[in-house]
Amino acid sequence: MKQVYDAVIIGAGVVGSAVAREFARFRLKIGVLEKELDVGCETSSRNTGVLHAGFTYKTGSLKAQCSVEGNAEFDKVAGELDVPFKRTGKVVVGFDEKDRQSLIKYKAIGDANGVPGLTMIDKQRLEELDSSAGGEFAMYAPSSGILNPFIYTIALAENARQNGVDFYFDQEVIGIQRIADLYEITTRQAVYQTRWVVNCAGLNAARISTLLGIDGYTIAGFKGEYFVLDKKVGQYLNMPVYPAPGPTGGFATHATPTVDGNVLVGPSSELVEDFADYGATPAVMENLIADGAKMFKHMKREHFIRNFSGIRPKLINKETRQVLDFVVEARAEASNTINLVGIESPGLTCALPLARRAVALMREQEALIPNESFNPRRKGILCFAGQSRETQKALIAQDPNYGEIICRCETVTKAEILAAVHNCLGVETVLGIKNRTRATMGRCQGGYCETRIAEIIQEELQKKATGVIYGRPGSTMFTGRVRV
Repeated sequence: MKQVYDAVIIGAGVVGSAVAREFARFRLKIGVLEKELDVGCETSSRNTGVLHAGFTYKTGSLKAQCSVEGNAEFDKVAGELDVPFKRTGKVVVGFDEKDRQSLIKYKAIGDANGVPGLTMIDKQRLEELDSSAGGEFAMYAPSSGILNPFIYTIALAENARQNGVDFYFDQEVIGIQRIADLYEITTRQAVYQTRWVVNCAGLNAARISTLLGIDGYTIAGFKGEYFVLDKKVGQYLNMPVYPAPGPTGGFATHATPTVDGNVLVGPSSELVEDFADYGATPAVMENLIADGAKMFKHMKREHFIRNFSGIRPKLINKETRQVLDFVVEARAEASNTINLVGIESPGLTCALPLARRAVALMREQEALIPNESFNPRRKGILCFAGQSRETQKALIAQDPNYGEIICRCETVTKAEILAAVHNCLGVETVLGIKNRTRATMGRCQGGYCETRIAEIIQEELQKKATGVIYGRPGSTMFTGRVRV
């Protein structure tokens, strides 16, 4: 007999994982279906990792409301979930009178949205805040910050799992039908039964919405490419540096420090039809170099260690092509469904506020009983490199695996790799280990440590070499052994 869930969430990005955590606060049986082999493999991790303040979104919109709400609570959230976070502030810089008028406009919008502390500053104050920033003047947003989007999404999912939520990976949804009082959700591997369906499918949200019987949504994929700069230049950038917004509120290339010490420069913005097109485009990358140099004075090719791209699922009006607000709805024509569509930037900032709105829609239709055993706290993998010398010595004395360095660039130990391999979500990929520990993210990009990580996965999980997967379904790393 099939297990029947109270709710099945489709999609385990940052929003789907946040919804799972919020539903876990109640006595509900929750399942999450994800087409990839881990949480947060697409839009949720392929971004700049910024906690937005909320000054570029229309007053009264969900984007504005949830940005301000999510920003204000994030110190508490980061503490509960053990997520690296820095409230750095952000400067939005200008060079001419057109830029100044743009900044004045968006400061007024931010003030109306309730964004705290927005201030227009001159070049002298800009130099004091960040001497590496380009620009002749700026708007300073002190409430902005930076976080690790991989770890945040993982933390939300792990906390949900620790509170009883079931996660199923490699489960692409291909069919949904209503049979009596239940939905049957068909994937390529299984069928799941549930009373409620929650659509958090991101780039695929319009397709899932159609399967639920809710037509009319159009998602446009906007691809953004980035450069990753070496940690040696991280010391020069104190906070995100953005250019003045364009007439529609969008940002061009910006420079952003990461909580781990690198600098990201990007993104570009190109409309793409293929939602799996994560390749780099030489012409676009050349433009990033020119535009990035205007934001960050240490933008040099010698500092580039990697590039990547992400795709933002913008909900658009099919006729006017206007970008629309987030949608969080429960529609009468599709009973017992909650539909979240068009969740792009600032989705990272808005994830938990959106999740609470999803819970509220269910509560309008049935009573929810609190889960008294819910624990909002989650402990992440201890970062050996971030500890004092005394603490490192004590850790090695307690566990010799802390004395074996697997990733030299990032000083990631075998103890950390082992903790990641045995994660509570059951993720077994090399990419999953990378996102949990930063192993392979250094200057050599896995040249030293990637095969060692693969070997540990084989030993710990009793896998053959041909069973080690890099990240996506089918991404087998080895076809066999070349010597014995």
